[in-house]
Amino acid sequence: MHIILISIIALGALGIIGSIMLWGVSRRFHVDEDPKIGLIEQLLPGANCGGCGRSGCHDFARACAGASSLDNLICPASEPGTMQKIAAITGLEAKKSDEPKVAVIRCGGSCDKRTRFSAYDGPASCAVANSLGAADGNCPFGCLGCGDCVSACKWHAISIDPSSGLPVVDEDACTACGACVKACPRSIIELRRKGPRGMRIWVACSNREKGAAAIKECKAACIACGKCARTCSHDAITVSGNLAYIDPQKCRLCKKCIDICPTGAILSANFPPKKNISTTE
Repeated sequence: MHIILISIIALGALGIIGSIMLWGVSRRFHVDEDPKIGLIEQLLPGANCGGCGRSGCHDFARACAGASSLDNLICPASEPGTMQKIAAITGLEAKKSDEPKVAVIRCGGSCDKRTRFSAYDGPASCAVANSLGAADGNCPFGCLGCGDCVSACKWHAISIDPSSGLPVVDEDACTACGACVKACPRSIIELRRKGPRGMRIWVACSNREKGAAAIKECKAACIACGKCARTCSHDAITVSGNLAYIDPQKCRLCKKCIDICPTGAILSANFPPKKNISTTE
């Protein structure tokens, strides 16, 4: 009984001594944090998504509080007007808000369009499958469908469509933080401007093989025929490395490229449906 009591007293004494030492160390090395950091952090979403290029929201708030300019600081996941509020706290001028962006999938190789030659049954990870050179289709540039982008998105803005095997982006939930872009080992996800009323056009293909090889691997592949570039009167389309690309800043949303693309590799979003013109005799 005495041994137990002595042990308890000894442990208690050690605890008190340790607490005093920790208190002394904390007082000795205490650094007063700029109160602006806390005010700025309250304005941020708190997801620590890394879209700003920092390690988290606290790191971003600290960078804003200590910055001499906010030109290179932007939180893509924050509410509109957040940077203006941060500017008011820091006494700096906020950079003019960039145009809203959204993630788009640059792959149209749905299950019915790509050539399937094997079944990957390894870990459900695009990074692992890509490192092993494993996929269920021939295209070495297409979506692997394991959902690394889904796991990376803290906003639940991406899901895998079971019928197509491709990611689907919920543009209302997407904050354009870029986490999905970083997570994709094949770089098929791009952040593009939403466009007026959400209308946008992009090439849903990342295959850089020659046309004959690309079309064998996927019926929706870009074959670099150049028809889209030739028909575009705004010089918005270039063909390089056997792949067409549409410049979102130059595109005027005329949709001529969509109509002329022989493989349907060019997609659009949020355009009003075409009206059926009927004639009466």
